[in-house]
Amino acid sequence: MESKLSNSAKRVQNFLSKMGFSFDVKELPGSTRTAQQAADSIGCTVAQIAKSLVFREKKTNRPILVIASGLNRVDVKKIQKSVNLNLEKANGSFVKDRVGYAIGGVPPIGHNEPLETLLDIDLKKYEIIWAAAGNPFAVFQLKPADLEPLTQGRWIDLSEKI
Repeated sequence: MESKLSNSAKRVQNFLSKMGFSFDVKELPGSTRTAQQAADSIGCTVAQIAKSLVFREKKTNRPILVIASGLNRVDVKKIQKSVNLNLEKANGSFVKDRVGYAIGGVPPIGHNEPLETLLDIDLKKYEIIWAAAGNPFAVFQLKPADLEPLTQGRWIDLSEKI
């Protein structure tokens, strides 16, 4: 399968393999840029999409990765209270330069630099979830329990209550 992947998706597949994970990156004919598009292309619920959002920590200028359920909006004030990170949305050039992938295809792993990662506890509600794999058409399937060892992330309640 790997030989048919685009360069960015191959990079994710190679990283997963190198780290000892046996997930298969797939490129789909439909876009996975948004959580809704991903769910429609995969045939799962929006909540099963593990969307990768990059924020900029205001004091340190570090990129912070938030992996949230596709159904949830991230509450940056809640994150600040919980883990003392003062976050703002990162722009496209910051994400591409610091993380190594364009918005809409940011995977949970394989970045240009190690990222502090926060994981949405709501993802634990699902047996299977799907994550981006390097471009707006590439994904891979995993279990929520795989996210912590894969990303070295920590689980927190980070969603906005509606």
